[in-house]
Formats: sequence, C-alpha cells, structure tokens
Amino acid sequence: MGGKSMMNMAVLMLLLGVTVVTAAMSHDYGDALTKSILFFEGQRSGKLPSNQRMNWRKDSALRDGSDIGMDMVGGYYDAGDNVKFHFPMAFTTTLLAWSIIEFGESMGSDLEHALEALRWGTDYFLKATSKPGMVVAQVGDPISDHTCWERPEDMDTLRTTYVVNQTHPGSEVSAEIAAALAASSIVFKDKDKRYSSVLLQRASQVFDFANNYQGSYNESIGRGACPFYCDFNGYHDELIWGAAWLSKATQDPKYWDYVVKNMATLGGSIFEFGWDSKHSGINIIVSPKMMSSSGSSFITNADSFVCSLLPESPTKSVTYSPGGLMFKPGGCNLQHATALSFLLIVYSRYLQVASRSVHCGSVVATPSRLVEVAKTQVDYILGSNPLGMSYMVGYGPKFPQRIHHRGSSLPSMSTFHEHIGCHDGNSYLVTKMPNRNVLVGAVVGGPDNNDQFLDSRLNVSQSEPATYFNAPLVGALAFFKGGK
Repeated sequence: MGGKSMMNMAVLMLLLGVTVVTAAMSHDYGDALTKSILFFEGQRSGKLPSNQRMNWRKDSALRDGSDIGMDMVGGYYDAGDNVKFHFPMAFTTTLLAWSIIEFGESMGSDLEHALEALRWGTDYFLKATSKPGMVVAQVGDPISDHTCWERPEDMDTLRTTYVVNQTHPGSEVSAEIAAALAASSIVFKDKDKRYSSVLLQRASQVFDFANNYQGSYNESIGRGACPFYCDFNGYHDELIWGAAWLSKATQDPKYWDYVVKNMATLGGSIFEFGWDSKHSGINIIVSPKMMSSSGSSFITNADSFVCSLLPESPTKSVTYSPGGLMFKPGGCNLQHATALSFLLIVYSRYLQVASRSVHCGSVVATPSRLVEVAKTQVDYILGSNPLGMSYMVGYGPKFPQRIHHRGSSLPSMSTFHEHIGCHDGNSYLVTKMPNRNVLVGAVVGGPDNNDQFLDSRLNVSQSEPATYFNAPLVGALAFFKGGK
C-alpha cells in the first residue's frame, strides 16, 4: 500500500474512533505460517509419529475408546485441557482443509506439514464414524479432566467415550464431521485418490445419518457437551454446511437442492461464523456458484456479512478496540478475528473473479478493501498493537509466557519422568513463572476490548489457545505469505 493510501487509511480509522498503532511493523508471514501449523503437533493425542517436531510432547491416551470396544486413539486436544471434543475438532478440520484448498499453493514447504495436520484429524474421524448408525462425539469426561492439572501423558482421569446414535442423535457434531471429511476429500483428490474416495464416501454416509436422525447432542451426551461446547445455535446450520461441502466435493445436485431448500428457512444470525454457527461460512462457500444470479439471497447475505465487519460501514455490527482489533460478544475474542478475517479474504477472491464490489449503503468496498481489513487483524495478532505483543506463542520478541495449557506449563516427560497426579500439578498452574515448554504457534484468546492483556494461566479467556483459533489463521497467513 502506498504512503498516500496509508495516510488516508489512518485518517479514516481515526474518524471512526479507532486508534491506529503508529509504529509500523513488518511481519514475516512465512514464519508465522510455519509456527501456526507446528502448533497442531503440540495438540496431538495418541501415538506420536517418528517425525514429531514438537518433541516435548509424548504419547498419550493410548486406550481411548476401549470402554466401548473401539480404537479411538489419536485426534486432537482442543485447547489447554486433555479432552477430545469432536464438535470443535471437526470444525478445526473443516477450516484447515478449506485453508489448504484456497491457499495451499502459497504454503511452500509448509504444505506437507499442513497436510499431515489435516490427515491427523481425518484419520481420527474415520475411526469415529467406522460403525454404521453411530458416531463417536467426544472422548474424555470434561468434569473429571477439568478438576486436574496434569500432563496428557499422565492422565488418570475418566476417558469416557460419548456416542450419538439413532435414538440419541447428534446432528451438529455428525454433520460437522461430514463437512470435514468432504472438504478434506477435495484436498486429497490430486494427492491420494484412494484416500480421497474413502473420505468422500464416509462423508456422504455420515451426512445421511445426521440428517435422517435429527437431534442435538446437547441432550444426547448431556454433561459431556454442556456447558463446554453446547450447541447454542441449533444443528440445522451444520446440516446445510455439510451439504454445501458435499455439493462442492461431489457436484451431485441433490446436495445443492438440500442447501437451497433448507437455507430458506434457517434461523439465526447471518453474521456469525465459528465452531457453533456456520451461517456466514455457508453463504461464502456457495457464493461462487451464485455470483451471476441476480438477487441471490446467498450473495445478499454474504455482502451483508461483509458490511457487518467493515469499520466504515453504516451497518457495522462488530466493535473495534482503540488499537483496531475486531470484537464480538463473548470471551476468547481472537477466535472471531481469525475466522472472520479468513472469510473476508476468501470472499475477496471470489469477488475479484466476478469483478464485483460490496455496497454497504453509500460505502463501496472493493475486494482489496476486504483484504486490508483482514490484514489489520492478522497484523494485530502478530504484534501490531498498543502493547507490541504477539498473541502467537513463539512469534516475535514479545508473546504470552503463561498460557493456560496443561502440557505446556508442566515439565516434559523428557525432563521429569515421574508421574504427576491430578492435583500434583497445581503449583504449576498458579506459579508466576513462565511455562516450561513453548507451545510454538499457539494463538491465545487475546486482549480485552481496551487492548489490555493479563499474562496469567488463571486468566483463561485471554490466555488459553485452541485449535479452531489457528485453523483459519493458517489460510490467512498463507495468503499474505504469497504476497497478495
């Protein structure tokens, strides 16, 4: 961006009440991309491979699924605990696949590691859906797990396997798994055709199960889901989301018909996107198919979503911190900044191909404007903020040292071989000393709406990382690494 346009942007942001961080910072998006993918190795559960790079982590949870006679070894711990919540894990997998579909060509040598991270998830979900008429929705009792502060390698908490089936359905988690498998089948289509076919066939089967036996896993697995990952938004958006990805992967008109028919009656906000709500993502993913259709509700909704985010838009529904970080209600705000920025970048590409701009009242937003807004969010995360703090662990000279993460805070099995029991690790939770192990690439919940950040493990909403913060950021960083 030229000097004059930078000045114009600064004036605009000031007029909108958003303070600009005047100290210009350049960022190494390639380095950030490498680290954002490496983070997933720190979240791995199960038997770790010989090429594991995050070597302070060791094998864990090797008997998962044994309580129901299934092999559920593998997958990811979602955040700073040791539970495998399949609903957000599946969303993470879908977004990681989408990141590779859109921006894999810009990942360079990191593409191989991104594919490994994706396959770690899809291999696991093939296990979770291996028995007809049921889907494994979660592994690990969250009440038991959250009582303890211990390494995943030491776990002696309840590893309960939670299942949804025909009489106790879970359409949201099942349909999100179907979306993850369908999106991943696209990624592997030109790399491993047999594997891609397996993923796509399973995605279709799991979608049929989710659709034919409708109901929420909130009721079916009870305290396993709630209050941790309750589906507050209903499961119909996941069914449409799954159908949209199957439509993209198969070109079978029945899935497109399903999307069109059910989107017309879907409630909820079209401005939401995350592990619980797929509304904006649905409109964006199907938009290339509808760009030339005059009056398409998908395009209208996608444009409205953009207008809800732009600082200068008269219909903006988000707020911005004085330092320029986008905010939505609720904690762990960087999950919104990463996911929504990813959608802005993806939609900008679709708009550019169609030679379209977005009209927000009298404000006209070109595709490049969407990219500018996304870039401000990515740069903020990487350190262009009032505190000069990178919210990606291991990136830049200043980053969170006391993240809310059991494995990172406790001594590694490599240096401390003795078992650390449930409450034996509490001193590592409350100490003000930095974490023992650096969880490179982890993006934490981030600062408050005044750009302040308390670097403490006890400050969970700000200091805990999660896989679904990183997955969309992988795509955004690959885009900017490519010099777009």
